Amino acid sequence: MTEKEQMILDLIRKNPYVSQQELAELLGLSRPSIANIISGLIRKGSILGRAYILSESQHVICIGGANIDRKFHIKEKAQLGTSNPIFSTQNAGGVARNIAENLGRLGMEVSLISTSGSDKDWSFIEESSALYMNLETVTQFPEKSTGSYSAVLDTSGELVIALADMEVYEAITPELLLKHDLLLSRSKCIMVDLNCPKESIQFLCHFAKSHDLPIVIVPVSAPKMKRLPDDLNGVTWLITNRDETETYFNIEIRNEEDWKSALEKWLSLGITNVVITNGKKGSMIGNKEEGIFHIPSIETKEIVDVTGAGDAFSSAVIYSWLEGKSLIEIAKAGNINASKTLQSPYTVRQDLSAEQLQKDMEEIS
Repeated sequence: MTEKEQMILDLIRKNPYVSQQELAELLGLSRPSIANIISGLIRKGSILGRAYILSESQHVICIGGANIDRKFHIKEKAQLGTSNPIFSTQNAGGVARNIAENLGRLGMEVSLISTSGSDKDWSFIEESSALYMNLETVTQFPEKSTGSYSAVLDTSGELVIALADMEVYEAITPELLLKHDLLLSRSKCIMVDLNCPKESIQFLCHFAKSHDLPIVIVPVSAPKMKRLPDDLNGVTWLITNRDETETYFNIEIRNEEDWKSALEKWLSLGITNVVITNGKKGSMIGNKEEGIFHIPSIETKEIVDVTGAGDAFSSAVIYSWLEGKSLIEIAKAGNINASKTLQSPYTVRQDLSAEQLQKDMEEIS
């Protein structure tokens, strides 16, 4: 055991309810460093109790996908029905996990609730993620495979085809979520993606409403829009895109008027705040109190990789909203974080911090 591990153990022994931030201040370390050391102590069995985790300062709880992102970059023009020369990369991904890492890098306390296999893919994800979020709320199933997302990208970084193995997330049941009811009830905000079963998302919406907690729903694809709860009244945020919205309402968004009308449809279902992104055309954001605003996208001259840009947008929206920003500022923060992520080869850009996001915002103001 290292000297730092022993010091942390001694402090937790004296006060099992000490927070990570307090430990960081006492030891002169960063909060993510403390989180990483504690994760190691739990894996070693040195910390067995849950008092430490449950007594943390209010966390943002991210629920849903945590998978391996495998990206296959085609070197020349894509040709179907034949072999294409590529180079490949691998990163930790998943909508909920990506949002959790973004928020962790922005300095927020985050816990991830997800499911995984007990395999090398999960070990890779754990190693990549532990600095930015609490992973003790991830349940492993030895008989299942960790989720994976395999994307084929063309020479400009645009998606050609993607293959998603998300079967493990069917195990995120209401029964599993109830095991974390105390952590959920003390959260600052609950964020859930549509990798989760419909009944689990309905359970979370009911839980949030009964505990007076904000809940954010982030869809993952148009086909999974059928997993949205039947009753959306009381949902705090829906962060969606044009394709998902068209699928849900069975409409076509052809112009700005259609776009605004679609956002009004979402608001009429009882959702408090809604964003509909629309690629290069930017985003439209609104609620019934402040109105509806179109925020143009930020011109991105060089797109390296599109993977993770939507999650970067969602993360900046959640962060800026929790920081008390206006709707226009919230959408601008989403746009700038998405733009910077498009220019990064990583699913979550490596230079992200609260200070960097503020500098990015100042550059476009």
